[in-house]
Amino acid sequence: MGNKKLHPTVEQFKVFVKEHPKLISEVKNGSNTLQSFYEDWYLLGEEDPFWEKYRNNDEGDIDTPLESNEKTETDGKWMKQIGSIIQKVDANQMQYHLNNLSQVIASVQGVLAQFQGEKQSTAPTNEQRNPFSFRKD
Repeated sequence: MGNKKLHPTVEQFKVFVKEHPKLISEVKNGSNTLQSFYEDWYLLGEEDPFWEKYRNNDEGDIDTPLESNEKTETDGKWMKQIGSIIQKVDANQMQYHLNNLSQVIASVQGVLAQFQGEKQSTAPTNEQRNPFSFRKD
C-alpha cells in the first residue's frame, strides 16, 4: 500500500482517539464501532462532555453513583443536541432529496425488471379477467 494522505478530519479523529483510549476498548469488545464514534465526534465536537467517560483517567473503571449521575446528564445533553440538529433540518430540502431518492429507486427497479425478463404489466383483456364471462343477449 502506498502512503495516502488522509482527510484532515480523519487525522484529527486519530489524535482524538489516542487521547481517549477507552474508545478502542469499546470497539474491541464489539459494543460500538469506530465509524459511529467518528460520526458522534464529527457532530458533537471534541469538547462535548459525552467524551469524558472515554478519557484515560487513572482513577479506574469503577462507576461511583456520582459518575453514574454524570453519565445520565451527559446522555441527556447528547439527546438535546440531537434534537437541536433535527430542528435545523430544512423540511423542503429533505422532501426534495427523498423525491430524488424515490426516483432513483424506481429507475433501479425498472432496470432490474428488464434484466429479469419481467414484462411490464398490461391491462388484461376481458377473457383474462374473468374466464366465466357471460354476455347479455
